[in-house]
Amino acid sequence: MIYILHLETSTKVCSVALSCDGKQIAIKEDLSNEYSHAENLTIYIQEVLLQSSISLKELSAVSVASGPGSYTGLRIGVSTAKGLCYALEIPLIAVDSLISLATIANEKHVGMNLCALIDARRMEEFNGFYSSDLKSLKAVSADIITEDSYKEFEPFIYFGDGAIKLEEIWMDRNCTIDKTIYSSAMGQISLAFEKFNKKQFEDVAYFEPFYLKDFMGLKKNN
Repeated sequence: MIYILHLETSTKVCSVALSCDGKQIAIKEDLSNEYSHAENLTIYIQEVLLQSSISLKELSAVSVASGPGSYTGLRIGVSTAKGLCYALEIPLIAVDSLISLATIANEKHVGMNLCALIDARRMEEFNGFYSSDLKSLKAVSADIITEDSYKEFEPFIYFGDGAIKLEEIWMDRNCTIDKTIYSSAMGQISLAFEKFNKKQFEDVAYFEPFYLKDFMGLKKNN
């Protein structure tokens, strides 16, 4: 059996899940509006393993949100995942934070274009657009959102912790917000299991999160 531990820390949500052969068997999450990764991540790992009667030595791999998202959150998640993989000598699997979010939404909104949003502060959003079969419709980007942004993808469902602040400016658009969908380790499960079977692993020593804004070189508004 393939046991994979999944860590999601790219937003304020601190989420840990455990899967067996691509099926969720345990999950522990903090959905509060405060960052709690440093305090809770290792505790949640212990809790999901205890809940499932699985030891660390039985893990086949660890998957982690690779970004984009919170700089500090991603650092904590990736550092924890790398430490476990190094100590246990098991593979590290990286899962894009936005496609993970879209995977959760796709189970609920069949046949719709999907807009995954992670708050990048002010009116800026990390965003990814996906078709109903989860094919990317545009490159992942960090954009300052206006009332006319992304009209070419309508109609679409939008969701994630960056969605709430767009509800008012997009109220007359052909798009619908789903406030129930949030970043969660459960979104990694099928993606990580597929990568495990294809042996798509990261270099534990050199892997770094995908921060996006660092590489985009965006300028602040004056």
